[in-house]
Amino acid sequence: MSENLNVLHSTQVIIEQALTRLGYSEAMVELLKEPIRVLTVRIPVRMDDNSVKVFTGYRAQHNDAVGPTKGGVRFHPDVNEDEVKALSIWMSLKCGIVDLPYGGGKGGVICDPRQMSFGELERLSRGYVRAVSQIVGPTKDIPAPDVMTNSQIMAWMMDEYSRIREFDAPGFITGKPIVLGGSHGRETATAKGVTIMIDQALKKKGIPLKNARVVIQGFGNAGSYLAKFMHDMGACVVGISDVYGGLYNPDGLDIEYLLDRRDSFGTVTKLFKDTLTNQELLELDCDILVPAAIENQITAENAGRIKAPIIVEAANGPTTIEATKILTDRGVLLVPDVLASAGGVVVSYFEWVQNNQGYYWTEAEVHARLQEMMEKGFENVYNVHMTRKVDMRLAAYMVGVRKMAEAARFRGWVN
Repeated sequence: MSENLNVLHSTQVIIEQALTRLGYSEAMVELLKEPIRVLTVRIPVRMDDNSVKVFTGYRAQHNDAVGPTKGGVRFHPDVNEDEVKALSIWMSLKCGIVDLPYGGGKGGVICDPRQMSFGELERLSRGYVRAVSQIVGPTKDIPAPDVMTNSQIMAWMMDEYSRIREFDAPGFITGKPIVLGGSHGRETATAKGVTIMIDQALKKKGIPLKNARVVIQGFGNAGSYLAKFMHDMGACVVGISDVYGGLYNPDGLDIEYLLDRRDSFGTVTKLFKDTLTNQELLELDCDILVPAAIENQITAENAGRIKAPIIVEAANGPTTIEATKILTDRGVLLVPDVLASAGGVVVSYFEWVQNNQGYYWTEAEVHARLQEMMEKGFENVYNVHMTRKVDMRLAAYMVGVRKMAEAARFRGWVN
């Protein structure tokens, strides 16, 4: 029988397993396996040729028992409702693992930013905010950057929300430019968090970081910064890839050269003749494999050919349930997405706190606080993994879901 690759279904299966192992009721499972609210919007945008194109967008709020919901907005042609719902659940889990006062949220618009002008992107960004403005806000639901959105798009969205509300609202959104209340360290936060997770995983496996061989699938924001950080720390980045293919050099790639030639959408391999497929890249001999691209890259079909003893998931949902079991049974230490990629929401939280108090931290302060929270999250998950004899993914879900469940129980929503 073929694998079910629907990310929402896979997430719901593990949520149910986690809550059942923790002793919660069926009613709690029913509450937490779906978002409490999903809004679908239609956004008319005047294009540069004076035509009007209508885009479909979404905003999902998984659970607000702990506090306001929090999560990014992605612009991508493959955005769909199930994906946005699953991503909102993952955001809740990330917040629970690193002990943030949030539930999870997520948004998206079905579009291809690569085919849109600067002006069209601005009009779409503002239109999205107008469409969801009644359910978002600094104490309701706080958006952030995600796939193919950046600090400029966050700035447009903040400005539009401030116009609607008729007051300046920097805390409405995170990932903003520094001059508009953004936080130092936010742009590199996801990659910094993954770097911390790699360091922790290497220590558990007894592998030194210096000269450790790293393969990174994906060369967008997280993947490119991670490649730089790993190179600067003395690791040997032997493979990277983008949507068009992969590059491999067993002696290490020239990361600075690749970063200089990477375009704004994270592509660089088009410049080279000798490339690998993304699937070939995943199966390279290395010490650390970092999927930093899209969902369902490691499946039951290829999990047996993965050679890395450590996998750290910088992307959301890159490994299926069946593949996780195969890898865990082989002794691979897999640091799951809901833990490994939590650095982005941690520093988004720092930005929100700084906006609310009007006092801003240095980059060194941000990094120190991030390090502390990510290391604590790793230890909590690893301890559950060891004491409860469950894989790291289920352990992360057990840690992440408990705070939500307890908050819902104390509020009297379910027993």
